[in-house]
Amino acid sequence: MTSDDVVRLFAEENRVRAFAAVALGARSPAEVVDRTGLSAKDAVIALRRLEDRAIVVSDGTGLAVAYDRLRDLARETSTPRPARDHGTGDERTEAVLRTFLRDGRLVRLPAQWERKKLVLAHLAERTFEEGRDYAEREVDDLLRPWCEGGATDHVTLRRLLVDLHRLHRRDGVYRRPAEAR
Repeated sequence: MTSDDVVRLFAEENRVRAFAAVALGARSPAEVVDRTGLSAKDAVIALRRLEDRAIVVSDGTGLAVAYDRLRDLARETSTPRPARDHGTGDERTEAVLRTFLRDGRLVRLPAQWERKKLVLAHLAERTFEEGRDYAEREVDDLLRPWCEGGATDHVTLRRLLVDLHRLHRRDGVYRRPAEAR
């Protein structure tokens, strides 16, 4: 059974209602009918389908959810989210970046100082060209997309980049230094 099979199994409302009734303690088809308002025929069909997939079982005392089976299915069908390669070539660095950057956005800044420096270095390298001058407004415009929907604003990012020497500021002009590593 694949994750698609599980989704298809629960895509039908009667099966979801029957499953929920069993999960909440219904031990027989009659109890499922009472708790769900389904017709006897619909309840039996839904339960049969759930039993065919071994999601609901008869344990000798009545119907029960096969939680072990659900856990096994979750393990089998869960695939890690496709890991976006940030191009660092280092798995540890990639893991940190995947934690704090999603879909080109900064979810939040790490609390741990070393991780924070790593994420900010990545942002600077991906956002600013070495040696090029940027006006403050341009820096803000380039940092805003990183912050959309996240917990950090572009002003905080700009300040941190300057504090960590990932950007140098002089007379309102910003520049990413050539040796920011």
